[in-house]
Amino acid sequence: MCRHTPKCPAADSTDREAARMVASHPEQGWNLLCNGVLVFEDTGELLPDGQIIAPHRPLAATA
Repeated sequence: MCRHTPKCPAADSTDREAARMVASHPEQGWNLLCNGVLVFEDTGELLPDGQIIAPHRPLAATA
């Protein structure tokens, strides 16, 4: 999907979230990146091959 230069990280790379956003639907809670990854507002991801990445938001600080 990535047609610009420099190329965005592949969907299977660890820095896949650095890819450019090509569609944004904040009302539905998701964004599509140019590498085909769906990123959800809870920080979960759906990769193009159907693999699910669990949410990985930072943990709240404890007092």
